[in-house]
Amino acid sequence: MKNECPTAAIPLPEYPRPQLVRPNWMNLNGAWEYAITTGRELPESFDGTILVPYSPETALSGVRRSPEPDEFLWYRRSVTLPESFSGLRVLLHFGAVDQTADVWVNGRHVVSHVGGYLPFETEITPALDGDTATIVVRVTDETDRGFHTRGKQKTKRGGIWYTPQSGIWQTVWLEAVPKSYVRGLRITPHFDDGEVDVTADVVGSESAVAHFDGADYELPALIPVKDFEAWSPEHPKLYDFTVSCGDDRVSSYFAMRKFSVDRDESGTPRLFLNNAPYFHNGVLDQGYWKDGLYTPGSDEDMIADIELVKKSGFNMLRKHIKVEPLRFYYHCDRLGMLVWQDMPCGGGRYSPAVVSTPLITGLHLNDHRYKLFGRADEHGRREFQDELVDMVTALYNCPCIAMWVIFNEGWGQFDSAELTDSLRFLDNTRTIDHASGWHDQGAGDVKSEHVYLRPYAFKADKKGRAVVLSEFGGYARRIEGHLQSARSFGYKNLDSADKLIAALRELYDKQIRPAKEKGLAAAVYTQLSDVEDEVNGLVTFDRAVVKTDPTVLYPIVHIE
Repeated sequence: MKNECPTAAIPLPEYPRPQLVRPNWMNLNGAWEYAITTGRELPESFDGTILVPYSPETALSGVRRSPEPDEFLWYRRSVTLPESFSGLRVLLHFGAVDQTADVWVNGRHVVSHVGGYLPFETEITPALDGDTATIVVRVTDETDRGFHTRGKQKTKRGGIWYTPQSGIWQTVWLEAVPKSYVRGLRITPHFDDGEVDVTADVVGSESAVAHFDGADYELPALIPVKDFEAWSPEHPKLYDFTVSCGDDRVSSYFAMRKFSVDRDESGTPRLFLNNAPYFHNGVLDQGYWKDGLYTPGSDEDMIADIELVKKSGFNMLRKHIKVEPLRFYYHCDRLGMLVWQDMPCGGGRYSPAVVSTPLITGLHLNDHRYKLFGRADEHGRREFQDELVDMVTALYNCPCIAMWVIFNEGWGQFDSAELTDSLRFLDNTRTIDHASGWHDQGAGDVKSEHVYLRPYAFKADKKGRAVVLSEFGGYARRIEGHLQSARSFGYKNLDSADKLIAALRELYDKQIRPAKEKGLAAAVYTQLSDVEDEVNGLVTFDRAVVKTDPTVLYPIVHIE
């Protein structure tokens, strides 16, 4: 039986890369043909239509089916290029495809990519047939049956593990560029010096020139930002600029801000923003949606989540085990929301004793014991390292990102101290949490703790790092009519709004505020939204019911 695409409209129509914008582009979201097969060869017929960029497991895709690990997911779409593309190079972009993708254009193989969370692109000009292009994508996805990065997807979902999803889940688009063009920018604010360092990755023989505040700067350049306004959640000032390269022209933006760890006037290690102590007061954000899973229904959905968090008294989101579309970070940049960015986890099967019992015992293991952590496969470890570099490179320019989180609760953890050193070489402008929760190797800028099921008591770090409570709370409240599962997961069950508010007030007044005065540098409450079995969100999974009135919650959780 064929599945019909639920709408002919183009979902997520906005330009997907806000810090490298061109006007000459074509959004390929919408109806594609799809098929799921057991063979590697292009099928003779397709099963129906799928709404890209929603994975086939989702309601919004119109398919509601998950490919098995030994099956192949196929996409096909034919497009006619606009006249404005004539005589130019044509680039094909994918925001993210989970997990392994091969792409053909007009029967010619143009690119292979491994990694379900990161963007990739390829030039397809040599494969074009006049102004037409038939694009075919073949996807395989092992989910949790291999060593690839998978995040919190699990073949058999339940508890804190979620429905698997496959294939295209971020925007697909084409754009036309001249012979010489800007492939990428690297933007580094030098807060103390009042300047921004801009370099350009250029394809072709032309040089790149930045245009800012009425002046031109051949790149690379240190560009002065006179009398600048510092970016913060309270004042998210962004500066626009453009870059030209021959006939190519892109628009971008930056912010002047600085993240660091230093000691306050009493000698306590703290997180600093713009050379002053700043308490990161956040919520855990899984980035899941009831009908789209990894993919929101619209730009407005992402904006609404960020605004809810701000209205509720928080200034930070910990983006948990997932990389979002670039537009998410753009909205955090312009609305004023700090982001701690997790690297999605991978590796083999996780031992419950390694990833669960430390919650009770506090035991920390040496993460060079690869087999114990599900990291015996050397190729898988190299793949993780490469994707970590790719993630940091892809998100480097986003002003909102304050901290990189490499591992969480021992999920596929390995060599975290060494990876911290490598990451510091790649990006020395942000703080690093090498091991969130447990299995601390003494590395990074923070001692990162998760505390559930017992009261939190602050203890200073013997190594002099800032102490952060990177997960806590998880108070659950079921809202009938807005549940995804008959099962419920949470760390404390409350059956009314009043009881939830009372419990949160006691939690923050008796544990978090006293800890902050003693030296706690950040706190991350679990969590923003319900996700499937988890009913411990501030809002339901469908985003229909906010469980705690933000005007009531704000004075309870807001911490200066």
